[in-house]
Amino acid sequence: MRLIDARMRELARCLTLFQYVQAVTGGPVARIDQAGSYAEPSLRGDAFAVRPGSIALRLDADGVASAVVERDESTGSVAVHLIDGEGRTAHQGRLLSEGDRLLVGLARTVEAGVVAVAGASAVPEVPSWEHGDQLAQLDAVLADGGVARRSAFDRYRGEHRAIDVDVIPSVLDHVCSVGLPIGVAVFAPAVMQACGGRVHVTDRTVGGRVFAAVAESSVEIDLAGVRECHLVRSSGAYGPTSALELDDEGGRCVAVVTQFGMVGVDVYEAWEQLAVSLPDA
Repeated sequence: MRLIDARMRELARCLTLFQYVQAVTGGPVARIDQAGSYAEPSLRGDAFAVRPGSIALRLDADGVASAVVERDESTGSVAVHLIDGEGRTAHQGRLLSEGDRLLVGLARTVEAGVVAVAGASAVPEVPSWEHGDQLAQLDAVLADGGVARRSAFDRYRGEHRAIDVDVIPSVLDHVCSVGLPIGVAVFAPAVMQACGGRVHVTDRTVGGRVFAAVAESSVEIDLAGVRECHLVRSSGAYGPTSALELDDEGGRCVAVVTQFGMVGVDVYEAWEQLAVSLPDA
């Protein structure tokens, strides 16, 4: 195991060099898994886009304490881990090609504490979520799981209401059956990984785990671990855009189902009609 430079510019350069990675973000309640190559990760406050075929990461630079390359000598597998301030793995990228496993040896190695002394990359100004657009809401969740935002939702100038958690499987089944593209973001400490596109297949276990293949990604949600679901409307590309926010038992938002960016007016309108029809909790 060795530390690599976790400053945004150097880390982004390292990640985008890899050609084929299994990228995983999440925890026990929600998880997203995608194989492919990384788009350049963005920071809170930056522009953000989900592009077909690319792994989309958004980072809270203050929350990513270190980046580690770990090699399993018994299997030969190599993975890059992004670690938060409490030592938890927030994101893992397992290198799937031999070329990438050799390439990671060129990543800049640092000694513990060197990056902190040198200073982190400049962090863009993050808009206030109270008056902010959809991306400002996502960035507020990225900062602390959305705990502070949720406790102060009476200040929010947009629209929000609690909805029935049990409708989530039906929402995924519906968008799958009618071919309506969606966007999904899954959060871990300091990291958000997102995907967007059509839902190819859905499944549900007896224990309440829900699976959805969204574009090139696999999304898993443990409904038993979801305490609340909120429908939040904030400014988007075509006007107020709905997002389903799933909170765990600790009140942290673990996943968001929504529409990202310019998706087409017909998709936007179909998604909003679906959101309006969802029952209150």
